[in-house]
Order: sequence, then C-alpha cells, then structure tokens
Amino acid sequence: MPGMKPGTRKLDTVTMVYQNPKEAESSPVQASMAALLTQEQLLTQLALVRDESGFSAGLADITAYAGASAFLLARYDLATEQNLANIISSNWPFDIVRLIDGEILAICGRTTEIEKCTATLQPGFGLLPDGAALPENISRQHCWVDFVVGHMRYRLLFLLPENVIASAERIRQAGLLASYLMSIVVSRKTSTDRDADLTDREIECLYWIAEGKTSEEIALILGISRNTINNYITSIMRKTATRNRPEAVAYAVRNHLV
Repeated sequence: MPGMKPGTRKLDTVTMVYQNPKEAESSPVQASMAALLTQEQLLTQLALVRDESGFSAGLADITAYAGASAFLLARYDLATEQNLANIISSNWPFDIVRLIDGEILAICGRTTEIEKCTATLQPGFGLLPDGAALPENISRQHCWVDFVVGHMRYRLLFLLPENVIASAERIRQAGLLASYLMSIVVSRKTSTDRDADLTDREIECLYWIAEGKTSEEIALILGISRNTINNYITSIMRKTATRNRPEAVAYAVRNHLV
C-alpha cells in the first residue's frame, strides 16, 4: 500500500506492525518514562490521541505502565478462519503473533458467553507455546486482560520481562486504559465517517436550519424547491441518526459543522 512501511499491514481501524525480536524491544528511556506516569497522567495523555496514528503509541504507553515489554491487541469474539484477521495491533515478533493467533481463536471457540462476561477485566496468565522464538530477556509467561467497547470484545496480551512478577491490579488497570483508548478511536472514527457522508449542500442546509430558517426560506435563499430542501433535511437526519431538526442542529454544533 502506498505510503506504508514494509512489514506494515492495515487492519480495520489501526495499523499493525510486524517486528523482529530486536525491533520488539521498547526504548529503555521511553519505557521508563511511561512507567513513571501516574494513571491520571496517562489518562490525560491518552485523551490527546486524535486518530489512528497515535493508537499504537498509546498502547505502548499502557504496556510500559503495566510493567510489560510488548503488546498484542486482538478481537476476542471474532471467529474466523482467515489467518491473523482478528489481530488489531501488535509489536510482538511476528512468529509469536502467528503462534498466539491460533491459540486465541481456539480459546474463543470453546468459551461460553457467560465465561467471556465474567472474565472481563480479570487478568489472566499463561505460557507461550513451546518453540516460540522469544526476544532476549523475555519470559515465556505472558498475561492478558479482556475488555469490551460497544458490542466488541477485545483481548490485550503482554509479553513480560524475565524475572518480573506482573501486578494483577496493574494489568486490570491497563485493560481499563486500553478500553478508554479504544473508545476514543472508535467514537472519533464513527464521527468522522458520519461527517464525511454529508454533502456540501446538506451542510449548507444545516447552517440555515441552525439560523432558524424554514424550508421555504432556505429554498428561497438557495434558489431550489422546498421539496428538494426537505429531501436534504431527511437525508441529514438519516446520516446523523437524528430524529428532528433540533437534534440535527445539536449534532452539527457538537461536531463543529456550523
């Protein structure tokens, strides 16, 4: 894909970068700085993420906050045979990503809905498959936490440094932070998609509606028929999921369209 680095693949709303073991090691300076952030400071930092480009960096900060070395975020409820289709973002070595992907799908397939619900934000611990080519100073033990955003379930997995005992409470907090970050990206992407659907003429109609003009007055101003104006307004409400003109105006103000 033009403009993308080799080894990078676009999946859904974020970019996944496959890295070799050396590339998977976080910068010691960046990791130590992120680890020193309080939860409040990290929340403030995550709130500044405006789009998908900052998503992986936010996950890296959450990883350092949890005391882990690398992250992998996957859709936990996406049952598919397409290889790696459920992986959203990761800085794990690619060989380990391929190994863990099948394990996630297998677990998802035999887990009941009740078990998935009770496991939400409950840290889990396990061992990577035998034969996994681990980066230097990385333990075979890994951990994870599940969280929900909208109707989607996600699993955030961490690689851990050797001789480090992960804090279950920190892992749980990392799940909450990842849920917050994901909700920001999803909501802003949804808002952007909706805004992009509105035509220039529809936005123009929204402006005049916000100015208190009737359909007849807008038709006179724009030099088109009242029926055409009403069709534009109907289209606006459908695209913005609003039920009447005041709600459409509120949407326009909230999204800085007028």
